[in-house]
Amino acid sequence: MSDASPPRRQLPLPLPIAPSAARADLVEDASNAEALAWLDRPFDWPAHRLALFGPPGVGKSHMLRAAATAGGWRLLDGRALTPALALAPAEGTALDDAEAAPEVALFHLINRAAETGAPLLLAARAAPARWPVGLPDLASRLRATFAVGIGAPGDALLEALLAKHLADRQLRVAPEVRSWLLARLPREAAVVAAAVARLDAAALAAGVAITRPFARQTLAGLLADDDHSVAGPAATSPPPGPLG
Repeated sequence: MSDASPPRRQLPLPLPIAPSAARADLVEDASNAEALAWLDRPFDWPAHRLALFGPPGVGKSHMLRAAATAGGWRLLDGRALTPALALAPAEGTALDDAEAAPEVALFHLINRAAETGAPLLLAARAAPARWPVGLPDLASRLRATFAVGIGAPGDALLEALLAKHLADRQLRVAPEVRSWLLARLPREAAVVAAAVARLDAAALAAGVAITRPFARQTLAGLLADDDHSVAGPAATSPPPGPLG
């Protein structure tokens, strides 16, 4: 009688996600063409600063990483900004979630950039003039900040975003499955990112490849029902909103 134990299944471990910071990965379409054009001309920015604003997932953070990498700038998070960081010498600064920065620290950062001529790139969901701030001097500087909006992505950009999120997670998905997903996902960049994250977690847990049936099951409630064209009229209820 053998006392050998059956081999235990080795569980895959989730790997840290390292999003690309390459400027070449930023696909241009009507939604972001103006922002990308200004991104490449930092020394033409009025008062040496530029604010990019738009909904989650449209590429603001990627643009900040690309600009910081290309210019040798520091990349900061608004929520972690302090007066000491704001006043520290820098070749340039890219500040993500800028509307969440403490007001005094943000005021110092804007002043420091204006004094030194170092580029300052801000990213937020709303234009700076609409941020609710209490410091009158800061409000004045925010109103004077040149801002460019980024809109909803077009077809080519949605396809590129899906490909990028899959590549960032090292997921291989057949072209026909990608096309099927793009035809059924809500046309929101943040939802595409959240859907890929959900597929990644589920495929890792199950140890399977991402196929169309697997995606349909994993993303139930998020995808438009592709069987409606055969089974009957489409549902009249609105599509689900972005994943939390």
